[in-house]
Amino acid sequence: MTTALLDPLAPSEDGVWSCAGVQVRRRRNPHHRHAAQTATCTTRFCVQRYGEVLLVDHDLTPDELSDDLAVLLADELVDSGAVRGQAEFELVFTGVVRSTVVGGLASWARFYRNSVARLEEGTAAFAPIHAFAAGQVRGRQVVDLGSCFGFFPLRLTQQGFDVLATDLSAPVMRLLAEMSTEMRRPLHTLVCDAADVPLPDGCADTVTVLHLIEHLPTTSITAVLDEAVRLARRRVIVAVPYEAEPRACYGHVQRFDPAALHALATATCSAHPGLTARVHDHHGGWLILDR
Repeated sequence: MTTALLDPLAPSEDGVWSCAGVQVRRRRNPHHRHAAQTATCTTRFCVQRYGEVLLVDHDLTPDELSDDLAVLLADELVDSGAVRGQAEFELVFTGVVRSTVVGGLASWARFYRNSVARLEEGTAAFAPIHAFAAGQVRGRQVVDLGSCFGFFPLRLTQQGFDVLATDLSAPVMRLLAEMSTEMRRPLHTLVCDAADVPLPDGCADTVTVLHLIEHLPTTSITAVLDEAVRLARRRVIVAVPYEAEPRACYGHVQRFDPAALHALATATCSAHPGLTARVHDHHGGWLILDR
């Protein structure tokens, strides 16, 4: 979540959330298809544009709030052209969560509990990625770069790891800290650039970089991997999606395939003598770097 204006805990009236020209409302009455050509009606949403204002109505329930909301929004609203770009996508995502449950902390707590339960049960879209990554961790101390909502750090801390979650977004790290306390899964958070982490060399046994580098320009990828190698005593775990085209609504700007990962492995090992690298395919691609 990168939208600069976005405060996930900002006050809002019950059933409505507004920010930066986007208003999201939870619909309580039966849906009536809009006749206006500017309206888009899908199975769960109605979207209308009035000049620079985007109005989104939905009928999602609290039980449906989870990280898989991203897939639903992409399929119904982005692919239809109703929602445009990463900023609108993130604002609508936040608006759906905040308009479905009354109260900032209460709405995100419901979202987090649903998401973590489905990820750990194995029913969420991202579940196989988290399960595989957890099985690759070595040692007890973990630094996670680009944590976003922090579901993976929350999983690790529940398993007894000492985890530091990091992200460039201060509001999202504040939200994660609140949810960590709410869920009684204690972890540490740090607001920082993944290419410039204010921690000493070798401060963690494992550094995880899960679905981060597809968001970065090429020069930044190198800098982030260099930083991950600097921080890790034993292992760096990198995961990327395989996509035909980078998914812009998610903020993806890089496309990866096995050949690209092998090239990245070769370049990283050349820059850091003593490293060994393995590339795997499992619900996307994996680069495992070991000392």
